Amino acid sequence: MNIFFRKSILAASGLFLCIFLVVHLSANCILLLPEDLSRSMYNTYSTTLRESPLIKIIAYVLYLSIVLHIVYAAIITYHNRKAKPTAYLVNNSSENSSWSSQNMGFLGILVLIFLVVHLGNFWARIKLGIGEKVATDDLGNLDVYDVTVQLFQNPYYVIFYSVLAIPLGFHLHHGFKSAFKSLGFYHQSGLKILAQVSLIYAILMSLGFGIIPIIVFLK
Repeated sequence: MNIFFRKSILAASGLFLCIFLVVHLSANCILLLPEDLSRSMYNTYSTTLRESPLIKIIAYVLYLSIVLHIVYAAIITYHNRKAKPTAYLVNNSSENSSWSSQNMGFLGILVLIFLVVHLGNFWARIKLGIGEKVATDDLGNLDVYDVTVQLFQNPYYVIFYSVLAIPLGFHLHHGFKSAFKSLGFYHQSGLKILAQVSLIYAILMSLGFGIIPIIVFLK
């Protein structure tokens, strides 16, 4: 299995996850609306995600993308370290690459911790029925809104989500633009535009996922 194939899998799965994050953050913005409107909209949206056959197929693609991204990131990191078992006496890597590109493994671990905790708080409880039973709202939908709001009444979770959104932003900043390079995009002017788009995207995702828990807590 050559390095191009491994990087292509990592890039394709990463870009799919980037698209998912935009959709996920857009849905989370419903939480910023007044409670009487936000609760019904958020719970109806969540019910649609669980019951729509099309969304179920997309969900399986999402699960597969997460697994592939983690596995191939680990494989590529292993081969990179194996290829350079000893450090150079003079290392000017900071002059040739960004901090985030040099620490993608560490950032990836932090994002993975974020993901595991997030899945435990929501997916395991709502989708698998693990833990405290989720109540229903007036429309008969699972009250995912209440689960979310109650979680973000805990200041420790608010801090956790808000702080871990920072390494998520760094990871996305490098990962988004490098994914296109891994897939063969090397247009000089296009890369400059891509770098700017990547920065804006990373900032929006980091701020969005980091600030919503704080706003919900303050509400």
